[in-house]
Amino acid sequence: MTVPQTPTPIKPKQTALQKLWKEILEPIVFAVVITQFVATLVGVDGVSMMPNLRNGERVFVPKYETWLHKAGVGDFKRGDILIFKPPREASAKIDNLNKSAFGLYTYRPFLIKRLIGLPGDRVSITAGEVSVNGQPLDSTWTTAYWQEQGCWDTQSEVANNITSASIAGGTVNVVPDRQEFTVPDGQYFVMGDNRTATGSEDSRIMGSIPRRDVAGRAAAVVWPIMRKANVRYNCLTSSVEEFSGDNVLNWRLLTPPAGFGQLK
Repeated sequence: MTVPQTPTPIKPKQTALQKLWKEILEPIVFAVVITQFVATLVGVDGVSMMPNLRNGERVFVPKYETWLHKAGVGDFKRGDILIFKPPREASAKIDNLNKSAFGLYTYRPFLIKRLIGLPGDRVSITAGEVSVNGQPLDSTWTTAYWQEQGCWDTQSEVANNITSASIAGGTVNVVPDRQEFTVPDGQYFVMGDNRTATGSEDSRIMGSIPRRDVAGRAAAVVWPIMRKANVRYNCLTSSVEEFSGDNVLNWRLLTPPAGFGQLK
C-alpha cells in the first residue's frame, strides 16, 4: 500500500525589499540597538588612565545602565570609570578635544576618565592630593605608581587648583583658577589616573561633565587576554618606555578603588 506523501510547502518568494531588510538592514539595526542600548566595547586610546588602563586595551560598557541613570534610576558612583564627550566650550578651545573627519567636519572625541565628584560634591586639590567634601581621598592606588616612576606632579597649576585655565604650552579660557569646585546638579567631576604634569586633560581644565554627555561606565577589561605585569613610564617624553615581567591574565573587573569607599 502506498502512503500518501505530504507535499512540501512552497515558501513565498521574497521581494527585493524583504531581501534587503533580511540580509543587510536587519543585522545593522540589531547591531545598533545592541551597542546603543545593551552593551558595547570601547578601546582605550592614550596614557591618561595609566597605570590602571593601558593604551590599546578594550573595556566592556553596559549601555543599559547609562540609559537607566539618564532616566533617573540610580547613578554612577565615585571611582567609576566613565566614557564621555568633553563639554562643547572646552572642545572648541582645546585642540586635543576636537577631531576632524577627513576635513569635512569636526567632532568631540570620546574620553575615558575616573569619576571623582558627584553633583553637590566639593572637590579640591593641593600638591597633587585630592579632597572631596573636605575629606582627603586616599589616591595611593595611582599616586604610588607615579611616585615610583619619579614623576608624580605636585607643583603645577593643575596639581594645586581643582580647576585651572593653564595647560601645558599655554592658557585657555575655559575654567577660572580656583582651589575648590562644587559640582553642579546633573554633572560630574572627572580626572585621569595619570598624575604627571601633562598626563590628563580632564575636569581640572575643561570643567565638569554633563550627565547627558556620558556614554557609559567601563565595567571590565576584556582585551588583550594577557599583558606584561610591569610597565615603565618615561616622564620626559610622557610615554610608555618599557613593558617587563611575567605575562599575567588581563581580564579584570573595574571596581572603584578602596579610597572612594572611605568618603562620606
